[in-house]
Amino acid sequence: MSAASASTLIDAPLAALESRLRELVRSKVEFITLIGDDLLDAGGKRSRPAVTLLAAQACRPVAGQPNHLHATIDFAAAIELLHSATLLHDDLIDDAETRRGHEAAFRHYGNAVSVLSGDFLLSRVLSILAGLPPTFTALVAETSAAICEGEVLQFQVAALQTYSRETYEAVIDGKTAALVAAAARAGAMLAAAPQAIEVALHEFGLHYGRAFQMQDDLLDLTATTDVLGKPAGGDLREGKATLPILLLLESPARGEVEAILWGRGAKPGDLARLQDLLSEHDAVHATKRLITAEATLAAKALQVLPRTPERDALEALAAANIDRER
Repeated sequence: MSAASASTLIDAPLAALESRLRELVRSKVEFITLIGDDLLDAGGKRSRPAVTLLAAQACRPVAGQPNHLHATIDFAAAIELLHSATLLHDDLIDDAETRRGHEAAFRHYGNAVSVLSGDFLLSRVLSILAGLPPTFTALVAETSAAICEGEVLQFQVAALQTYSRETYEAVIDGKTAALVAAAARAGAMLAAAPQAIEVALHEFGLHYGRAFQMQDDLLDLTATTDVLGKPAGGDLREGKATLPILLLLESPARGEVEAILWGRGAKPGDLARLQDLLSEHDAVHATKRLITAEATLAAKALQVLPRTPERDALEALAAANIDRER
């Protein structure tokens, strides 16, 4: 099953999700509504809410519970709004020019408006959680803390240059995988599935999230700005050692890579040179192999569930990261 065909299983819930999101970003203050609409209009993969919707459906044969679709859509919306709020904050922190091919919100509306609009989205997340059992609030609180820790750890590692595979994994587990894991686990919780299923779906989300971020980090160095919808080479300009760079640091090219990253100011040819080095030292293929390994572990975690179209769809979402181009 392809990722595209997987989404057709939840066409109706996704349409309801879009309507709910439009409702939630409404504000009596025009700038807040405009920023929320811009984020939604720019598209995005909706992969995190899709995971919640599919996981809840995949758990039904095990849990024997009816599908509480309204609550599932609400939590899926909360996950997407939490993600959107982090994007508004991240773009300002990273001094980004664009987001999904559109001008970054802080550049158009100013820093304060962008940050406070992100906070507004977080308030909407809280309003959704107020209508759900306390376990969902605890899940989102724990996940939000992990996201913040992952982001700050990334800056700490860059400042102290304590780069390693271990610290890289800790960063991506916090900044990306934790949210996907929460989205998957919530699907099991919404279906009232057994604890073992919750844990398995958490593991699925963790490995899927890792594969997702690894592919993002690879594309940042190998794709074009037009394809990405944001400037390519952003991690390089910020001196971040993502997985492809870490693999180069383990190769004979280490000295040259260190000089590019930390030895002097960024130069126009740096990205092209790193792309050459990635090719010469097989770092692209090595990164792809690690992405494939994470997608395989994600699929393995789902084996506790009966084989259903929804389980196949979750596997397809994880596998799609291997060849994703944006």
